[in-house]
This record gives sequence, C-alpha cells and structure tokens, in this order.
Amino acid sequence: FFSSRRRHTRYIGDWSSDVCSSDLNLLAPIMQWIPDAWKPKAIAVDIDGTITDYNKKLHLEAIESLRRLEGAGIPVILATGNVRAITYGLSRFIGASGPMVCENGGVVWHPSWDEPIVRADGARARKCAQDMALDLDIDPEGITTNAWRESEWCLFKDEDLDAVNNWVSNSEYSDLSVVRTGFAIHLMEPHLSKGEGLKVALEKMGLSPDDVLAVGDAPNDIPMFQLVGHSVAVGGCFDSLAAVAKVISPHPHGDTFKPLVDAILSED
Repeated sequence: FFSSRRRHTRYIGDWSSDVCSSDLNLLAPIMQWIPDAWKPKAIAVDIDGTITDYNKKLHLEAIESLRRLEGAGIPVILATGNVRAITYGLSRFIGASGPMVCENGGVVWHPSWDEPIVRADGARARKCAQDMALDLDIDPEGITTNAWRESEWCLFKDEDLDAVNNWVSNSEYSDLSVVRTGFAIHLMEPHLSKGEGLKVALEKMGLSPDDVLAVGDAPNDIPMFQLVGHSVAVGGCFDSLAAVAKVISPHPHGDTFKPLVDAILSED
C-alpha cells in the first residue's frame, strides 16, 4: 500500500482503526453495512483498487456479487478514472446495466445513448503535462490509456506529486485539478469529478443521489461519496476517503463485496 493508505474499519455510529487481520472474523458479525430500512436503487462502483485484488487483477467474487445485484434489479454504475473503451468492455462482461462515469466524470455514457456526454476537452491538460516536462523530470506522455482519453490527461503515479502540484499552482494551468489515485496522477479541468459525472448519469436514470450507494478506495471517489445517500470505502482505502465514508470495510479491496451484497439483499 501507499503511505497515504491505512486499514480502517468504521461501523455506523462507531469508529475503530488499524485493525489487524486476525480481528476480522470477530468484527464481521457486528458489521452494519447499510442503514436500517434502507436499500439502494443503484450502486456506483469504482474499478481499480475496489473490484480488484492485491495484485490489481479483477476480484472474481466481487464481479459475481455485482451480478447478484443486477439480478435483483439494482443497476451497477461503473464510476472510474479509466477511459470509456476499457470501462465499456468491463461493464459489458460484468453485465452492468447502468451508465458509465469515466475519466473522473469527464465522460458519461451508456451504449443506448446517441453519443457520449464529454464534459471537457483534455487537450489543455495534455498541454499542461508537455509544458511541465520542460521544467520537471517527468514523462509527459504519461500512462498507456492516455491514447484513448477524451477529457483529461494522466501522469504516472510515481511522479513527484509535490513537485507536480507546485508547478501547476504557479503556472497558467493553476485552475486545473491534480488528483492522485493508486494508479495515476490525473490532470483535469476543475469542474470535473466523479460526483458531478454521477449527477449527470443519475439524472438520465431518473434517480435521486439519496437512493444510491457508492463504493470506492481513493481520493477521486470523495466527490461521489459526498453526493450519494450512503458510501462504503473498501479496506486499504486512502485516509482522505476514509474521512468521508459512512462505512469502512474490514475486508480489503474486492473482498468487501460479498458481505456487502449479502447485507443489501438480505433486506428483501
């Protein structure tokens, strides 16, 4: 894990942190995953670090759990920093029926729509990276998926975040947002966030944010957590996300989903 992460466990109305793995079986029976008498009408789920495992590979039990939600009539919305092409492929193979919120809210799309809703032009973020590279020792081409990005630009996650932030804040690009996740440093227009993108998706679905559950692991999930009615941060999440989550899982990453979905469907 990155130094900015720590294992947390939060219950509704209670708080505990730095839980060792040997305690997990003792904690699980008293875990309250969702509020009493509440059930989500949709679930917005991050991808990388959330429905993956320690090796950043898809967590098969998490995928099966999402399919159980779909089978129960609860649409799955993938809300990610990843690009539309990858998100679409994953959504299709999972069997998710909800719209996709891609590139941290920069692109919102469902295959049934005439065209994607592209909420920003990523050209300026890319130019920012190119200009930054004239002064800092960074790779302006960034991560592989930049080849398909429509609304933002991503640097490698191991670039010096403090140096990047300092350069951006003292440049003509000072209005851009700089957000680090476990997989990249995102450069994006200030109005972009998963929360704003999810608003667009929910409006298209005719759903209220109060009826939605969000699950994630990283700082770019914070606006989404602040928007919805209930939120669960997976075990191993970033401290900044833990600070705003309603519940913090005692289970790492994709291990969160089976007990969470069991709790949701037990409300039937």
